Amino acid sequence: MRVPRFALTFFSTTVVGVALLRPVMAAESYLIADAQTGYILEEQEGRKKLQVGSLTKVATACVVLDWAERKSGDLNRIVTIPPEAFQGISENPIGFQPGDAISLKDLLYAALVQSDNIAAYTLAYHIGSQLESLLPEASGKLRPVDAFVSQMNALAKHLRMERTRFVNPHGIDYKVKPLPYSTAEDMARLTRYAMNKPSFRFYVSQKERPIAFDRAGHRLNYVLRNTNELLGKMGIDGVKTGRSSRSGECLILYANREAEVVRQGQMETVYPRHLMVVLLGSTDRFGEGAALLQRGWQLYDQWAAGGRVADSKKML
Repeated sequence: MRVPRFALTFFSTTVVGVALLRPVMAAESYLIADAQTGYILEEQEGRKKLQVGSLTKVATACVVLDWAERKSGDLNRIVTIPPEAFQGISENPIGFQPGDAISLKDLLYAALVQSDNIAAYTLAYHIGSQLESLLPEASGKLRPVDAFVSQMNALAKHLRMERTRFVNPHGIDYKVKPLPYSTAEDMARLTRYAMNKPSFRFYVSQKERPIAFDRAGHRLNYVLRNTNELLGKMGIDGVKTGRSSRSGECLILYANREAEVVRQGQMETVYPRHLMVVLLGSTDRFGEGAALLQRGWQLYDQWAAGGRVADSKKML
């Protein structure tokens, strides 16, 4: 019988007078946080710079959705997939071809649900041309995708993701210079920002999603399937998977429990319960992710029982 990695533990910090066991993880880095407040319940190498693979697409989606919200951008707009989107791409499960016509919205679904690299590049290509107006000093000097990546890094700076560098919209790190990198802490900051967007929450919560695109006058249909095997289990409603030879297996989970209502006399306080797990450099992301989420709720319950005291040094 296989022994779960989570079973191998040693003593960790004492919370509310109870010694908790910290798991020995194969992952290079992880973080568990209360998503509502940004309080870090536990982390291991949370500030270590690592490659994050397709977790990058969370930032890509945020830039697209910010553009749509602030510039009244139309996500139903039909765009064409450029030949450049296929450069350096080894997988094409949807079967896209240069010149295919598809909506920006369906490209977002493809990038977030099935983690499609061609879709992510195509979003950056078309939205990047629109974003050049936001970079007047670089007008005419940057390719559309470079302008888009500049906005990804501007967002990272805005969110205090000080140990993050994005170099492309999909997270591919093979034969790429300079190398992209981020940390578990920074990806948690990005996740809090993303999950505050109702549209983003809806995209990443879809287990399956039909999309359609046109090729030479013929309409083609495809059903996307979410790469997150834990979606819909344990209260999980997002967020994203990532994997590359450099990054190993990566995973961001976002889970919910019914809000806690605390009554004191006639006063009533409602505490939303949202938990985030970020896992980088794993060899068993779903097994370790599920174990960390289970541990996270134990940490959360004891933190809540102790009055939700939050050390300012442990806030995202």
